[in-house]
Amino acid sequence: MVRRDFVLAVLLLTSGLPVLAQGQGTPSGGETWRFAVSGDSRNCGDVVMPAIAGDVLARHAEFYWHLGDLRKMSGIDEDIQHEAGNRGRSLTMAEYQEHAWDDFIANQVVPFGSTPFFVGIGNHEVIPPMTREQFIAQFGDWLGSPVLREQRLADDPTDHRLKTYNHWVEHGVDFINLDNASRDQFDAAQLAWFELLVRKDSADPSIKTLVVGMHRALPESISFGHSMNESLEGTESGRRVYGDLLRARLAAHKNVYVLASHSHFFMDGTFNTDYWRTHGGTLPGWIIGTAGAVRYSLPADAKNARAAETNVYGYLLATVAADATVTFEFRRVSEKDVPPSVMEKFTPEFVHWSFEKNSDASATPAMDASTASP
Repeated sequence: MVRRDFVLAVLLLTSGLPVLAQGQGTPSGGETWRFAVSGDSRNCGDVVMPAIAGDVLARHAEFYWHLGDLRKMSGIDEDIQHEAGNRGRSLTMAEYQEHAWDDFIANQVVPFGSTPFFVGIGNHEVIPPMTREQFIAQFGDWLGSPVLREQRLADDPTDHRLKTYNHWVEHGVDFINLDNASRDQFDAAQLAWFELLVRKDSADPSIKTLVVGMHRALPESISFGHSMNESLEGTESGRRVYGDLLRARLAAHKNVYVLASHSHFFMDGTFNTDYWRTHGGTLPGWIIGTAGAVRYSLPADAKNARAAETNVYGYLLATVAADATVTFEFRRVSEKDVPPSVMEKFTPEFVHWSFEKNSDASATPAMDASTASP
């Protein structure tokens, strides 16, 4: 596992910039500001994420939020196999799993320099032998960052435990990061924490907006076959969370936006389904699993979404207005956006392969083999 001093040294040395506390630099009242979000950077994320980072930095986003699936873990990521030093030799799974999360930090976090980086957990983070406990140990510097620690203790001064679910408030917006990486989630403890938080937000006039991010999409979405519908526990608890958010929107008049990845495509309007139209209403929802993972075919009902694309890489750039409403723009990155240093490290041939061939037209959300993971 990566030690704290090593991680911070790598960040400082490679970025050439100071590492700011997360949340630092958020604009004062009345200004428009931006944040960035995407997920699923396994397979070719070491090539794609630096390109995303370049655009995020150019757009002056206040932070980047990763929604999980950092590395494949069930097999060796193609980018790791083609990295200088690994080409031409066969990595063992034990070698790969020992260093895969270190690789994520070095190749995917470091390119963001001083931009705060929030990390969520995906189902590939709990593929055996990996566990939540190992994830917390590896990413404790991010899960225990100053802004998350201060928020956690403000909520409960006795709560000193790092968790894979958390939240932070930025200028009237509550960002809620949930953990549905395994099929038993959301469990009772996380639900109790979430529902107390939503009740507080609903009663707090200073909180205008809830932006809720997770790995798997909430149930009954257009991506039904690759979502929390993968398990009975996920279906039931996910419907409950959806209902809580719907009440916050309709009864408490909060702006609510729901973000997920897991499915390897871009979609705007993922809850525009018959189920939610007849069970209370549709929430604004996006799927943004486009940070390097093998691209999948769109589901059959993608025509019901506001927008949907596959065989693309990119991220959501969110612009928060003075009234805390948020607009989302899909920012595509292409081969020309990959930094020269990444080209050299992975070779132009592999970079080209990543953009042209890292797709599986036969893999629909309902057929993805990773649905068999915990």
